[in-house]
Amino acid sequence: MDFFDMRLLSFIGIKKVPDAPWKKYYKPEDMKYIVPNDNIYQFLINKIKTGKYENKTAINYYDKKITYQEFLNRIDNVAFKFKKMGIKRYEIVTIISANIPEALISFYALNKIGAVVNLLHPLLSENEIKDALNMYHTKHLLAMDITIEKINNIIDKTKVSKVIILSPGTSMKKIKKFIYKIVSFNSRYHGVLNSKFMSWKEFLRINGSIKNDIIKFKKDDPALILQSGGTTGTPKGIVLSNGNINAATISALKAYPDLNQKDVILGIMPIFHGFGLEVSINDAFCVGAEVVLIPTFKSRKFDELLRKYRPSVLVGVPTLFEALTTNKNTDDLNLSNLKYVISGGDTLNKERVININRFLFNHGSRTNMIQGYGLTEAVAAVSVDLKGASRPGTIGIPWPGIYIKIFEPNTEKGVPYNTDGEICVCGPVVMLGYYNNEAETNNILKFHKDGNIWLHTGDIGSMDEDGFITYKQRLKRMIISSGYNVYPSQIEEVLMQHKAVLTVSVIGIPHPYKQEVAKAYIVLNKGYYKSEKLINELKDLCSKNLAHYAIPKEFEFRSSLPKTIVGKIDFTKLQEENIEEEK
Repeated sequence: MDFFDMRLLSFIGIKKVPDAPWKKYYKPEDMKYIVPNDNIYQFLINKIKTGKYENKTAINYYDKKITYQEFLNRIDNVAFKFKKMGIKRYEIVTIISANIPEALISFYALNKIGAVVNLLHPLLSENEIKDALNMYHTKHLLAMDITIEKINNIIDKTKVSKVIILSPGTSMKKIKKFIYKIVSFNSRYHGVLNSKFMSWKEFLRINGSIKNDIIKFKKDDPALILQSGGTTGTPKGIVLSNGNINAATISALKAYPDLNQKDVILGIMPIFHGFGLEVSINDAFCVGAEVVLIPTFKSRKFDELLRKYRPSVLVGVPTLFEALTTNKNTDDLNLSNLKYVISGGDTLNKERVININRFLFNHGSRTNMIQGYGLTEAVAAVSVDLKGASRPGTIGIPWPGIYIKIFEPNTEKGVPYNTDGEICVCGPVVMLGYYNNEAETNNILKFHKDGNIWLHTGDIGSMDEDGFITYKQRLKRMIISSGYNVYPSQIEEVLMQHKAVLTVSVIGIPHPYKQEVAKAYIVLNKGYYKSEKLINELKDLCSKNLAHYAIPKEFEFRSSLPKTIVGKIDFTKLQEENIEEEK
C-alpha cells in the first residue's frame, strides 16, 4: 500500500455520524469542525499570524529564547536549503534526534516543501537504524551527534546519500555550548567519517537560487511517520497526514479553550512519540505558548525544572509523574502555577492517581491530574477528562469531532452501555495506514456497514450512558484462566492499595490445566522488604477484592521493572523473560 492508496482512506471521511452521548458536554459547533486543506506548516503560520504571536517566545532552550518570528524565519531558511539539496515532495526524510530546536525547525521545514518526515529514537541500535533507513528508502538523514558512530558503521549498507549532523549544543548560549562540547567529547564520534556527512553549520552555508514553485497541499497528503509495534508486535511505520495532525490540534484546542500565549509548557516528552510531538509541542505552538525544550530528562532534577520555569502545563507519561512523587527535594515545591497536568501514553490505576493528586494538592496545585487515552495510530489522544466533564475511574469522553464505540472484539457488533468490548475510533485523526503493510493496515482499519472506517485499537473497555469510557487493558494482554477473562490492570490496581507497593506489573504465565494464571512483578517502597508475611498480606488483599481465579499464583519482587523507550512499563519484556526461565 503506497501513499496514494492510503490517501483514499482519508477522502472517505465520516459517512454516517455515529451516536455521541457525550456531545452535551461540547458546543454544537465543536463537534462539526472542518479540517482545512493546509499542511502542518501553513496551519501553524495561520495560527501565529491570527493570534499575533510573532514577538512571543516560542522556544526556551537552556535559557536561550527563540521568538515565533525567529522560529518561522529559521524554518523558511532551512526549507530553502532542503530544496537546494534536492529533497523532493513525498520523499521520506528521516530525523533521529531528541528535543532540540534544529530537529523541530527541520520537521516544519520539510513539511513546508512537502517531504514526509520519519522520526526515530536516537537510542535505537545500529541494526535497527539500518533496517529503518532501508525500509523507508531514506536518502537524506538528519541525526544527532550521539548516533554518528552507529550511522557511520552502516551507512554504506543503506541508500543514504547525505547525513546532516545535529548537535544539542548548536542553539545553546555561548558558555553552555562550550560546556557541552567539553562534557560530550567522549560521547561523540572522533573517527574518520564517511564523506556523506556534513555539519549543521555546513548545511546552513548552502546557497544559490531555486525556482519558487507554489505547492498546493492537501490535508490528505502524508506528512509524518511514527513508529509502532502495531497489532502483531513487529515494527511498523504509522503514516499520518497533514489533516490528521491538524485535526488533533483543532480537537485539543476546542477541548481546552483556555490554553493561550501566557502558558509555559515543559517539552519533556520526546518528539519521536506522537503524544510528545503533538500535545506538548505542536498544540503549544498553535496557541502561542512558550515551550521549554528538554532534550534529556533526569528524574532526580525534576524539581529543579519546576522551580526554574514554573510551567502552567505538564504533559507526560505515568512514570514521569511517579518520579515527581518520589523526588527527595520537593518539600518546599510550589505547584500553584499549574493549570493542567496531563498523563498519557499509558494507563494509571486508581491508587496511583490518588497518590499523584495528593502530591499535587499538598504542593499547592489548583488542578488534579488529567488522564487521556490514545494511540499513535490516531495521532495521540482520542479521549480525555475535561473541566466539567470528568468521572473518576474513567479515561474521560472522546475529543470533539472524534467518535468512539465499543464493539465485540474484531466484529462490527456494538455492545450495550457498561459492557466490555473493543474500543474503536472513527474520525479525522485516524491514520492513513501502516507504511508498505497493507495486511496489517487491514487488520486495524476496517470498513463498517455504516460507511465509516473504524480503527480497531485492540484495547478492552466500556462506555456508560453519558459517553465516559473505562479502559481495562490491551486485548492481547488479557489472561484467560480456566475460561475466565482476567484483567492484569485490575489486579495491579488492587495490589497498589498496599502501602508497601511502589509499582507493579502483572502478566499471564502458562499453567498445566488452567491455561494461564497471573504472576505479579512488584517493586517495593523504600523501607519494605520481601517476606512471607508481606506475601500473605498481598494474597489476603487480592482475595478480598478479586475473584479467586484472578488472584496471582506467583509474586516476584524486583528493584525495578523494565521500561520501553518512552517510559512505559514493558510487560512484554517480562513475558519474554518468563518464557526464557521456563525453558
